[in-house]
This record gives sequence, C-alpha cells and structure tokens, in this order.
Amino acid sequence: MPSAVVTGLTSCQKKALTVLEREGNVFLTGAAGTGKSYLLDRYLSGKPSDAFPVVASTGAAAVIVGGRTFHSFFGIGILEGGIDATIARATRNRKVIQRLQRACCVIIDEISMLPGITLEAAETVARRARGNGAPWGGLRIIAVGDFAQLPPVTANQQNKDWAFRHPLWEESDFQPALLSTVMRTQDIDFLHILNFIREGIVNDRVRAFLDERTDFSDDDAEGTRLYPRRMQADQYNHLRLEALPGTVRTFQTLYEGSPQYADSAKRAMPIPDRLHLKEGALIMMRKNEQGEAPRFVNGSLGIVRHIGEELLKIKLLSGETVEAGPEKFSYLDGDGNEVASAWNFPVTLAWATTIHKAQGVSLDRLIVDLHALWEPGQAYVALSRVRSGDGLRIERWSPGSIRAEPLVTAFYNALAETARKYVPRPLFVPPVPPPAKQGKPKRPPASKRLERTRALLAEGKDIDSIASACSLTPATVIKYVEKLIKSGQAPSIRHLADSIAHADHIRGLFSEEGLERLRPVYDALNGSVSFEDLSIMRLVMMAEAQQDEVLSF
Repeated sequence: MPSAVVTGLTSCQKKALTVLEREGNVFLTGAAGTGKSYLLDRYLSGKPSDAFPVVASTGAAAVIVGGRTFHSFFGIGILEGGIDATIARATRNRKVIQRLQRACCVIIDEISMLPGITLEAAETVARRARGNGAPWGGLRIIAVGDFAQLPPVTANQQNKDWAFRHPLWEESDFQPALLSTVMRTQDIDFLHILNFIREGIVNDRVRAFLDERTDFSDDDAEGTRLYPRRMQADQYNHLRLEALPGTVRTFQTLYEGSPQYADSAKRAMPIPDRLHLKEGALIMMRKNEQGEAPRFVNGSLGIVRHIGEELLKIKLLSGETVEAGPEKFSYLDGDGNEVASAWNFPVTLAWATTIHKAQGVSLDRLIVDLHALWEPGQAYVALSRVRSGDGLRIERWSPGSIRAEPLVTAFYNALAETARKYVPRPLFVPPVPPPAKQGKPKRPPASKRLERTRALLAEGKDIDSIASACSLTPATVIKYVEKLIKSGQAPSIRHLADSIAHADHIRGLFSEEGLERLRPVYDALNGSVSFEDLSIMRLVMMAEAQQDEVLSF
C-alpha cells in the first residue's frame, strides 16, 4: 500500500501521488497554482533529507523551499572551464561522491530553468559517483516544474537549451504526473482565459476579458504591479515610498556565515540589503507564518501600520492585523548545511516586483503591464499570480506579448498522450531502510511544541538541543522562548547564557543600550557575535528582569 495519505487531495493530485510512489523517474508538472509544491510536501513528509534531497535550479528558489541549489548538490558550479572540466572536478570531490551515494531520490525543483547541458553534466557526475552505468547512476529523479512558465537561462536566447529536448530527457524515461486542477483560484472564467494564454491563444474571449480589465491605474490603486525588468519595479517602489508622509526607516539586513558564500547568499535572499519602510507602505510577506492555521503566506500583501525597532504591525489586505519580527533566511551548501544566513523583517515593498520574482507567489490584487513582453510564457506567469480575475487590473496589453513556445506546446500535447497510456509500475522501495522510519516524527501542533519547549528548558537543554528534539529551527525555538517569557510561563533560562562567549560583556552593553533593540549591541561588537546569540542573551535578561519584578512585588 502507498505510504502517503491521500485525503484532502484533488483527483489529479491523488493520481500524481500514485505515480510518485512508484518506481522510476517522474516529471511532476501542471499549470501555475495546481499545487505542485503542496503535493511534493505530502510525498516527502517523514522522509530523510539526505536520502530525499530537494534541490532548486536557482539560489532564490532554494532559499524559499528550504533546499540547496542543483549546481551545489551535484558539484558542478557554473560549468567553469566547460562540461568535461566540470565533471572531472566534481568527481574528485569527496563530499559530492558521498552525498550522491547516500541519496536514493533527488527532487529537482523549477526544472524548466535548467539548460539541457547542465542536466547532462549532473547526470554524468551521478553515474561516475555511484559507479553505475544506468541513467543518473540508478539514482531516482523527481523533476518538478512547468516548461510553459519561465524558460532556461542560456547564452543564446534564440536557441533555448530546453531540458526536455536533450537526449538525456528521453533516456531518463520520466513518467508524467500531470496536475490539472488549479487551486489558486476558483474563478472558472478566469481559468479558461489562463488556459488560452498558456497556449498563446488570443481569441475574442481573451480580448474581451483583457479589454474589460484594461484601465489607467492611478497610484491609489491597491495591488502589486508586475514589470518585466527589475529597474522598473525598483523605481516605482521608490517613487511610491517617497510620496508617503513621514520619515523613511531603514533596516540593514544582517548577514552571517562563511565569506566564500556571501555573494551567492545575498543574491539568493528574497529580502533586500537595505529594507526601506514607512508607515502606510504596501508590503509583501516573504515567509509563511508558522502554525496550524497560518494567517499569511509568502506573497500575502499588507499595509505597514506601525514600525518598531524589532517589530512591525501589518494590516493584511485580507483584513487581519499581524505582527512580524526579524526572521532568518538560510542559505545551504550542497550537503544541506547552513553556510550563510540573513536576518531582517520578512517583507519587501510590494507596489511593484518583477515577473521573475513573482513566480511561485499568490497575489490578492495585481496590476500588470502586458505591453511589449519579449519572452514566451511571461504573460501567462504574470496573470496566473493573481487568485481571481476580480483582483486583476491591466494597464495596457498587446497581442504580441501573449506567446507560447511551440516546442513546449508540442511537448505537453505528447505528455498528455503518454499519461493517458499510464501503466502502474511497482511501488518504489528505497534500496536501504530510510532513516526517516526511525527518525523524524510528524510535527505535533504548535501548542504541544510550545509546551515541549518549556519542558526541555526546565531540564536545562540549550536552544540547539530543543530545536533538534522538536524538529524546529533555532530561530523558531527562540520565538517560542520569548512567548513563554511574555506569558509568564518560562522556567529559569539562565543556563542558555552559558554557551555564549563574552556573556558578561554583552550583558553590560544591553544594560547600556536597553533590551528593545539588538542592532546597537551588534554594532558595538562589530558583528563578532551572531544575531542569534544576541537574541538568546536578550531573552535571558528579559526573563531575569521579569523574575526580579515578581520577587520585588
């Protein structure tokens, strides 16, 4: 029997999950908003990351999905020196060999953005590392993505090196797992229009739909504008921020980690080096809220109502008011270890963004310029970001911007025919008993994780130990400890200061600067103490101050 639970899935998701659980390589695909990432999370639940690593085609995508880049995992970098030199380097790297031998199934996210030659290099490395002449060295591959969206980045844009056109694609024998039910919107008329645009069709129905929503959008219109170029988006955000009353508040992103990864990590982060905000600014959340019933996800829009040094109050366009503190974004190496991180509020200005950066995001309201787009699929990616046709406004559009790549259309027509002839394969059984069977249990509800955190604190456990025991990140444990302190439920946490170097000096600096802000202490120490350690020390002092108040009362 398949191990995954199929309740709560659409009929096409159930069929796709069946394909995922059976032998052979799989291509999980579908239109924007059909739930590819959601289904993948269901399939991977409880599976160990070393045996089932998730890799992404770009650093930005890797940070969002909590994975590592395709290039770092296979040790191929940017193919410096050509494919032969790249393969030779990777197969001399002991770490690359070890992780490819540990893995039994690799999940490649955003496959459409990987050129065929890049796949060829990785596949050759996998065969040599595993000493196996079968495609990918016998390693199972689950490729995820949609070729009708963003294309591969290649030097010659006139002749795109589509992965599905490379001989390796056919040799890999990918079984299609097609998703057709769009989850992002229930607007049936809008879905029909999106399907036409996905195929590059501009008929009377498409024209009428786009014309009805085409209007000059003044600056008071709520929603995010999508532009094809970053410079356009940055300029518009700057103009809108300057137009608001009040003083700009600037928050510098704090970077930590290995210097050799600094440049790559900065480019991958979904937050800017300097975050400029004012009260009244339209922002986009860049992380999902943790918990059983999250009120916002990556892409949710809101208005900044209050700006503090360590806290933002945001009125979501959905109507709810939420608070957000600084969050950590992690950059992982090929082994899945955090080698760099960035701390700042998990928001960006959202009056405008680029079509590329909006991929994977669901927007409530969208304003878009569909004139003079040059890339097939750009119009489809832009329009499919919004949840409903009612939330869409178009500044202008031209038929020439609505284009599909004929090769992609033909590929998907053939794929649908292959899927119709599907013959179930045997269930996929990892070659060795996966550690997940004895390891990572299903995460308990947030309330139980909070209570578990309190109990482990009472036992004298440190932040890292609690994170490991509760399947949480250290940053989330720190948040839980702060909740316990504020609710008066925290046990003694003085032991947390024991592992922090120069704790007495840090105490003195907090006593001078106050506990409201971390940045003055960070600057006073010239960045020699991590933002995470300063957060822990601040919590210790908050708990001590609270205890002193109780005793004095």
